Amino acid sequence: MRAAARALIDQLDREQRRSAVFGFEPELHRQWTYLPGDRPGVRLGDLSDAQLESALDLLQLVHSVRGWSDAQLVIAIEAARRALALQQAGRTDLDPYRDLPYWLVILGDPASTAPWAWRINGHHLLAQATVVGDQVSGVPHFFGAEPATVLAGPHAGLRALPREEDLARELMLALQEDQRREAQIATDAPSDIASRWDPVAALPEQPRGVSYARLDRRQRELFVALIRQYIDQAAPAVANQAWADISDAGLDQVSFGWAGPFERGAGHYYALSGPSLLIEYDNTQDDANHIHSVWRDLRRDFAGDLLAQHYAGVHH
Repeated sequence: MRAAARALIDQLDREQRRSAVFGFEPELHRQWTYLPGDRPGVRLGDLSDAQLESALDLLQLVHSVRGWSDAQLVIAIEAARRALALQQAGRTDLDPYRDLPYWLVILGDPASTAPWAWRINGHHLLAQATVVGDQVSGVPHFFGAEPATVLAGPHAGLRALPREEDLARELMLALQEDQRREAQIATDAPSDIASRWDPVAALPEQPRGVSYARLDRRQRELFVALIRQYIDQAAPAVANQAWADISDAGLDQVSFGWAGPFERGAGHYYALSGPSLLIEYDNTQDDANHIHSVWRDLRRDFAGDLLAQHYAGVHH
């Protein structure tokens, strides 16, 4: 990853470096959003083909094979959405695939031994890595899609992040009646994920749902599969460390909560929350055809724990 980041920096011209490369600034490090709008950094659409390929190499490196496939689908759906908007506006002069709303930032020097980070952030996408020594944090991680299911055209029926919804439904169906009542944290789904783009994540205030400790073997298999659906989007080394952290903190303390109706097509939300984990999924906007999903680590977001250890060692 260091080599890939250095190779990308070397390809940027002076003006691009001024836009994309910063010192390791804590406030900028934690600045992100999944809403439309400009970001700090250099826009991917303003890069040359060779530069863009290097930026996408970074994006691929932080993901597993499946995570990279999901990222490409998120980008493709965003491109299709923008292509339709441009067509409706009569803007045939713009290429939706070169006008995508994603920005690249590199913080710190990948060639040094000091902490450094990079991120690619834009509408419905946050992928990033914070590197401290030989350890990497890839959270927060966000995927979204509008539409969640393509309703018309040559790709009608295509779904974004289908297993994130289907596994949660399988888990709900596998619960006994009393467990399902416990899992149902609200009759109405919230309009968005609770953690939003907060720089510091916290557990939701509402009831957390049914805990892993209350489940039988088959239910636990589905519960674990749903967690791993998110963390296994990351590169294997990052995902394995995340799973070790979740297990060490205690799976029995992780809960699953569902809000909203259970019928397909109705707005719904769920969360998995525990001592070190917060996963949220919301599909309520645009007639329940607009996904926001996020994986947060209450200790390791933006490498918070790794940086604390690093700076404690520096000052001793």
